[in-house]
Amino acid sequence: MELETSSSSSSSPPSSPPASGRFKLYDQLELREFPDKYVIKSLLDSPNRGFSISRHNGDLEPLTDDGSSDAGAPSRTSTIYGVAGTIRLVAGTYLLVITSRKEVGAFLGFPVFRIESMRFLSCNEALKFSTAQEKKDEAYFLNLLKTVETTPGLYYSYETDITVNLQRRLKLAAGWMAKPIWKQVDPRFVWNKNLLDDLIESKERECGEEGLTLKVRGSIPLLWEQIVDLSYKPRLSIINHDQTSKVVERHFYDLSQRYGNIIAVDLTNKHGDEGQLSSAYAAEMQKLPNVRYVPFDFHHFCGNSNFDNLKILYDQVSDEFEKQGYLLVDAEGNILEEQKGTIRSNCIDCLDRTNVTQNYLAQQSLTAQLQRIGAFTSTESISMFEEDYGKFRTLWAEQGDEISLEYAGTHALKGDLDALDLVSGRYNVNRNGPSPFQLNGFESLSYLPVASALLLGGLTITSVTLHQAGRNAQQYVSTMLWAGLTAGVMAIVKANGRQFCSRPRLCGLI
Repeated sequence: MELETSSSSSSSPPSSPPASGRFKLYDQLELREFPDKYVIKSLLDSPNRGFSISRHNGDLEPLTDDGSSDAGAPSRTSTIYGVAGTIRLVAGTYLLVITSRKEVGAFLGFPVFRIESMRFLSCNEALKFSTAQEKKDEAYFLNLLKTVETTPGLYYSYETDITVNLQRRLKLAAGWMAKPIWKQVDPRFVWNKNLLDDLIESKERECGEEGLTLKVRGSIPLLWEQIVDLSYKPRLSIINHDQTSKVVERHFYDLSQRYGNIIAVDLTNKHGDEGQLSSAYAAEMQKLPNVRYVPFDFHHFCGNSNFDNLKILYDQVSDEFEKQGYLLVDAEGNILEEQKGTIRSNCIDCLDRTNVTQNYLAQQSLTAQLQRIGAFTSTESISMFEEDYGKFRTLWAEQGDEISLEYAGTHALKGDLDALDLVSGRYNVNRNGPSPFQLNGFESLSYLPVASALLLGGLTITSVTLHQAGRNAQQYVSTMLWAGLTAGVMAIVKANGRQFCSRPRLCGLI
């Protein structure tokens, strides 16, 4: 069966014919709902191209050419824009379909879409026979799936692979490019790779893809943690492990194989907890002679929005940065120059400091490229052209906002993270295992209102009785008792601070 889509999307003929030798791509599908199955098929061209999935056990079957597998009248028919895949929860299989999309840009002339909404279709009957806890877990998992709809960064394209950068794409052999797109993609950037396993096995070929940048941002590649508790600023803690050096070496080896020369720019503070982490990072980098490590205390140099001081950093790396180059292609498609490396930058959360620094470096690179092609003179820069510079800054601001939402969003953060663990396959549901939503029988979040009431009540009564303590010994004893009770509750809350905070539970803490 050749129901092929080059993204986490589905079917109907593209607006222009597919390139020679490529599978036909569809950008719309028809979803037909029957009592015993769901049928997904193309709207036009090849009406019997598609598949059915059982509502009883999740079995996938290709549609027959005679249409017999789609006999009868459906209870509901709707248009969808893709199939993101299938996922197995406690009670069985669910099918994820894209119900709305938004065109947000183009790559190589082909439109790129963002998922706006999805439906999660139940393809099982096991929930009827599940225990009360299993039903509770299933409801929680489904709520996690619903948060996926509001998670930014779920992009796809029907007609081109957006997981591979342009330089690598231009160097791929023609035979490779003739393969189905789900075989071409870089799996690191396929957000629903795990969801596609059943469809790929059934020869349903659909891939959902995230975008790829050429500068690289990332956390400090050591084993460390910063676990949220009731502290205003949770402590950073380095995990001592005999595999740390191998982890760092393997990470930078992978980067160098993909991008070439690597400059590691560390933007963390050089004092306090961050300083300890930065020192440990620096010590490991001393063992990697082929990677240049550049420490730059961003807050020290650029505090109070003195971002012009990033020139101090740029002066340190400019020679190597310029040698890393960029991809330059002429009008005939000939490669005139290639990018030979990249800068890997990090702070602690890889958001504000990292984004400002990458913005500055991107500005330098863009100016150099525009000078090279003659759009700018040797003395002109992008910052001198108000309208274009405004667009450039807006682009970086919006990118920073989206990464922030994805990484530390204003949405239900921990729900987002659990949902991504679930969809990406980092966490697999095990019906025979313990519930991930129970903490050894102690559901601390459910006790938070009680603990809060005891604290507030204890503080209030202690305060009132304290004013009356001077009147007699009984009031004094009462005050001491309430003060002791309040202190005890505060100690319990503090000791269980991690449990009282909302946090990811599926993959647990390190």
